[in-house]
Amino acid sequence: MPKPVIAQALLPYTIQIDSAALEQTALSLAEEAVQLARLQQYQLAVPRAELATQLAPKNAQTWTLLGSLYLQVEQLDKGIVALQQAQSLAPENASIKFVLGEAHFRQAKYEKAVEYLQAGLKIKPNTPGALFDLGNAFYKLKQFDRAIAEYEKAFALEKKLWPAINNIGLVKYEMGDADGAIKRWEQAIAIDKEAAEAMLALAVALYGKGDKAKGLAMGEAALKLDKRYATVDFLKENLWGDRLIADTQKFLATPEMKAALTKIQDAPPPPQMSP
Repeated sequence: MPKPVIAQALLPYTIQIDSAALEQTALSLAEEAVQLARLQQYQLAVPRAELATQLAPKNAQTWTLLGSLYLQVEQLDKGIVALQQAQSLAPENASIKFVLGEAHFRQAKYEKAVEYLQAGLKIKPNTPGALFDLGNAFYKLKQFDRAIAEYEKAFALEKKLWPAINNIGLVKYEMGDADGAIKRWEQAIAIDKEAAEAMLALAVALYGKGDKAKGLAMGEAALKLDKRYATVDFLKENLWGDRLIADTQKFLATPEMKAALTKIQDAPPPPQMSP
């Protein structure tokens, strides 16, 4: 008869997890991701942030960082999922709601953007950037009066925030108030003499009202500062409305502006400063 086998029950070895060490590693990875993001190396930053969330899944900061990085690389859906996870961990964090508002705005979900921005502003009301973003969302919803009100609140808190004044000009122009728009763009330029966007918008408005020489001179100066404003797609990115874009296209099609733009595009780039 064969001898009976003496079986031995092997208990699996249980690994002792050092939660504090994992959390510290996660924060180190998150810091690396932040440094890479500052260098605009987002593709390298994302995997570090992803690993940080795996090591510290209950840390709202790592999820917020990951969500923000996803937005930088145009992965908006993944960004929103990560930010919602962050919000579930820190429901009273206004900054997370503000970034969620930005994400939904970029998806053209303007009502949802308003919802998140207003929720954040209930917690942290005196936030110029969020008020400005809320103004943009109302503008896209064609709630012009509400947009102007939010831009004015943002500017009242930050007197150098010329884009808020500039955007009031955009709204007024779409409302058919060219004179009101001109005043706002002049105000924006008084704050920042190199505000190319306000300069071009003002140039178009002045040209349309018959002040052609001043409009043409200002238009050329604006495009010398930033020739991207000569492209319709860039104007749309900066929330220029249909009325202003149509008038800008007519303005840029004039022989004078065509010649000026050709000269600007053919100009050599400025010399690089030696290190």
